[in-house]
Amino acid sequence: MRPQQMRRNARRMRRYGLQPMVVMNSGDQLPEAAAVVFARWLWRYRSELAPFNVAALALIAASALHAIHPEWWPWLLGGAGLAASALVGVGERLGLARRVERLYAAAVTTAVGSWLAVGTALGPFVRPLPQLLLLGIVLLAGPWWAHRRRRARVRVERKLAAWPEISEAIGLKGSRVMSAVVDVWGWRARFGLARGQTIQDVTGKIPALESALGTFRGAVRVHPTPDDKANRFELRVLDIDPHADAIPWPGPSVSSITEPIDLGPFEDAAPARVLFLRRHALFGGATGAGKSGGINVLMGNLTACADVVVWAIDLKRGMELNPWSPCIDRLATTPEQARALLRDAVTVLEGRAEWLAARGQRVWEPTPEFPALVILIDEYAELADDAPDTAADTDSIARLGRAVAVQLIAATQRPTQKAMGGGAVRSQMDIRVSFRVRERKDVDLILGQGMLAAGWHAHTLNAPGKFLISAAGHDSPRRARAYLVTDEAVSATVHQHADNRPALDHVSRSALEAERDKPRQTVAEGAGDAIPEVAEPELPKRDESGSEAALWTLLSSAPDEGVTIAHLKSATGKGRSWVYYRLQELADEGRARQVTRGRWRATQSNS
Repeated sequence: MRPQQMRRNARRMRRYGLQPMVVMNSGDQLPEAAAVVFARWLWRYRSELAPFNVAALALIAASALHAIHPEWWPWLLGGAGLAASALVGVGERLGLARRVERLYAAAVTTAVGSWLAVGTALGPFVRPLPQLLLLGIVLLAGPWWAHRRRRARVRVERKLAAWPEISEAIGLKGSRVMSAVVDVWGWRARFGLARGQTIQDVTGKIPALESALGTFRGAVRVHPTPDDKANRFELRVLDIDPHADAIPWPGPSVSSITEPIDLGPFEDAAPARVLFLRRHALFGGATGAGKSGGINVLMGNLTACADVVVWAIDLKRGMELNPWSPCIDRLATTPEQARALLRDAVTVLEGRAEWLAARGQRVWEPTPEFPALVILIDEYAELADDAPDTAADTDSIARLGRAVAVQLIAATQRPTQKAMGGGAVRSQMDIRVSFRVRERKDVDLILGQGMLAAGWHAHTLNAPGKFLISAAGHDSPRRARAYLVTDEAVSATVHQHADNRPALDHVSRSALEAERDKPRQTVAEGAGDAIPEVAEPELPKRDESGSEAALWTLLSSAPDEGVTIAHLKSATGKGRSWVYYRLQELADEGRARQVTRGRWRATQSNS
């Protein structure tokens, strides 16, 4: 009211003999009415009072129906039965994830519906209906009050009710709660940000959020919303760490490299599935962070793929990868062997590229006859130190290997530019898997520049096997934990798949043989130090008096079901590649045939 209007009103009051009333207020709020206080209390404790509210509604409904339509009681009884059956059958779609929850909801529905039907027919106050109503409250309210998710939901609602004060305290004033959901491990909520605020502002305040919400350290996650709007974010808070204990490996998740491989579950139990076909990968992490465990999960899946040949380099004398050696086509454990392996890999990719170009094709589609070639290098930094001259070969594989399905997977503690050869290797890694690192700057070394500032806090991972993954389809920092592959699981997997591993395709073999037939280059005098001689990899050379004769003898005496590749390797003393090369030659000559996958024998005409 304007001052002139106030003075005018005062003059009118004096004219009629009335004195203006002055109210002195100390600034305290006026006391609220008792009804308002009571209503607010009922609303605050609506979850705890739910059993009483349901009983009261049933009593009111029974009274009304008994007075108006007492003949409806059969319909009420039948409806209660149908509703209970529906809750048991499709209650999971309504948020009742556990079977015991669905059974409890069905029991409550049956009890309330039956009591309502009888109360409608006879009247709700006819004995013993009131006593049965009280007994039902006592029996059915206990599980409701004790339910962990209900209590968690109430706790979350009360925390979110205080969000205006929390947001102001942590510097996010103006943000608002949009929705919230309680799940098995904790809760998640979607928030809208005030104008000018971004998700980066929220990411930098995660420690303050943990303090304001009263959680344990490392319990808060901040992600973009699925619609990827810049003025929204999703907050996830864990009450229980789902990755606190190791998670046993359930076995291979794929049978072809064309399928995404499951490395381990995220915190919401969703699998961390990654497609490795035509993608190079980098696994990084400090000592003891679980990097080797992640490599074991990958190897366990690759051995089950019938369209992958695995070559590996382990310069710790095979200490890490030797248990998988029956499923590895070539395993290099010395710098000399590593040089030869990588040089041959470049030869393979060049041979495949020429073969594809001659047929007007652009990509190599893996099959058991034309498998992909995966080169796994454990502790890449050791290779860079012990065989620095391999940098050019790894650079070529990184740049040119995708289209021809020659892929590089490197594992290292710190993928510095020096360790990665100073070339294109690290920049070509499409898949980045980071286990715990010691220093914050290592996050950007493994996952890419700027990832630490974007919330990829790999230095806060607090248990071996926990990792962050950056790849196509995984563009937000979600924590996962790699499966635990025990020694027994490795042995069982190797035993199951060792005899079914594919051989290198004839295109790659021809390229390697053509390279071997070239005359060796010599270094001219004064042109610098010669490259030291390296151990040639095992190739299928004629050896009629030894291994070749043993191979033929075993094939000729094989039973109808054939002999396994493992037996042929043992009898000849040769590796898998040599055995497969010889078998293919014999098959081309019509002297041997494959009975079933992994089993061979001589043809009937030569046996």
